Amino acid sequence: MTGTVVAKLPLHQLSCTLLLATLSLIGLHPLIATFRLAINDDEYTHILLILPLSAALILLQWPSLRHMTAPNLRTGSALLAMAACIEGLNRFWMASLPGDIHLSIGMFALVTAWISVFVLCLGSRVARSLLFPLCFLFWLVPFPQVLLSQIVNLLQQGSALAADALFTIVGVPVARDGIKLNIPGLTVEVARECSSIRSSLMLLVTTMVVAQLLLRSPWRKAIVIAIAVPLSVAKNGLRIFTIAMLGTRVDTSYLTGRLHHQGGIVFLSIALVAVFGLIWLLKRGEDDAVISQAAIGQHVP
Repeated sequence: MTGTVVAKLPLHQLSCTLLLATLSLIGLHPLIATFRLAINDDEYTHILLILPLSAALILLQWPSLRHMTAPNLRTGSALLAMAACIEGLNRFWMASLPGDIHLSIGMFALVTAWISVFVLCLGSRVARSLLFPLCFLFWLVPFPQVLLSQIVNLLQQGSALAADALFTIVGVPVARDGIKLNIPGLTVEVARECSSIRSSLMLLVTTMVVAQLLLRSPWRKAIVIAIAVPLSVAKNGLRIFTIAMLGTRVDTSYLTGRLHHQGGIVFLSIALVAVFGLIWLLKRGEDDAVISQAAIGQHVP
């Protein structure tokens, strides 16, 4: 049965599958290390979504692309050579770099090699049509700690600022000192664990995919993705504000309860509702524009 299925595959698809499998075996060490990191560290959980989402997007588009395949040996080979050079430099010329940076470079080289296979076996036209799901694979590259620490710090500062604004809006006296907030009866510090890096990255990744699926216009997609960044900060500020208000006005157990430790999904859901609302508005604008253009075309003599 398996032999029959393989026999029915066109040569370029079979070559693509075999090359992808071979490169994955060659890059098995960084691949395993990346998924181990994603499973064991909440700051990298979003990585677990990337391969399934990218594969689903490729399969969704594939029926309309299979007739466009035309192998591009020149560009594909150039990309593959570039990936090999990056991996070679990573292994033999950058031995003094920290392990997390080695892992990031190794995964970058592997993803570049995967993309080169698509160009090599299926052609530039197919690769351009699959540009989003192919480039989306770069989310598999784990942030090195030096960069992740900067992102977390920005999230901490932004979350404290957002919570400060909410306290001010409702008339609660607040004094902010960096990532510390003082309100009557409570001092809140936005620690690294409270930066909401996990849900923020989940929000950004999900927003990118949903915008790609539901919107056609590149600038509308860009607007939604750009808004997802401050929205991730705002929803964490709302979380801090809500827990602090409940803890000081209702019951102090809210400060250490389930909403504090496991409430991220609640505020992530609120942010996703806002994202879907924005996409709905932008999609209505797209649909109205298409209807208007169609109406103009019908009236043209």
